[in-house]
Amino acid sequence: MVPWDRRFSNSDPCSYSRKGVGVMAFFDLDDLKSRELTQGVEMKVLSGEKMMMVFFDLEPGAVIPEHSHPHEQMGMVLEGEIELVIDGEKRVVQEGNVYHIPPGISHCGNACAPARVLDVFAPPREDYK
Repeated sequence: MVPWDRRFSNSDPCSYSRKGVGVMAFFDLDDLKSRELTQGVEMKVLSGEKMMMVFFDLEPGAVIPEHSHPHEQMGMVLEGEIELVIDGEKRVVQEGNVYHIPPGISHCGNACAPARVLDVFAPPREDYK
């Protein structure tokens, strides 16, 4: 049995709930609080129970220092381009390109131009909440 129940009401025939509790399903990126991750890198975080989306806005020349974490990470460059190094392999990743970073793998990057990147983490990163 599917865990999601579809509940209809006169005012909203497409409202969904889980176990009878309302679930917030839609968000406006402009309404999310922005905070600085490092110099030249702003981030907006949307966290769920089992995954997290992070939108990064990078200024030209902004650097993401080399690091690793226990989270699986997948990302997509939405605008601009970044140079990304994953486990020693360097690539210029442009608008529309996607990448995958397994847990525990070292990676870093820098913005070649102004860029917007979407990263998805599973499980959510506690340090970003």
